[in-house]
Amino acid sequence: MPMIPLTQSAIIACRMLLVLALIITTYATTAEITHPAATGINDKVAHFFTFFILSLLAHLSFQKRGFNWTVWVPLTFYGLLIEVIQYQIPYRSFSLLDWAADALGVLICGVLILFAQRIGCKIP
Repeated sequence: MPMIPLTQSAIIACRMLLVLALIITTYATTAEITHPAATGINDKVAHFFTFFILSLLAHLSFQKRGFNWTVWVPLTFYGLLIEVIQYQIPYRSFSLLDWAADALGVLICGVLILFAQRIGCKIP
């Protein structure tokens, strides 16, 4: 439960940003790449931070739920869905390591939120 709840307008803004971020992520992960893509560790870092930010936006958008399975399961499933879709696209490929980086971003965000709340940080 948030210690300092966001106003209803701020929650709506977070939800709009979450939807926009999901649209951009879906497009970016399914579009044909016309420039050199990030490879190796840089690619995994991009996956990690994308899902970290999605997790943070989801938490701020639905704070009354807290950071529980209703946040991390759908986001983790979304990461897997992206990989399955990429498997079907000839110019993309499926990667369990990409999905692991997605899931790690969700997990680390959740752990940091829960830890901060537990030690009394005034975060939403």
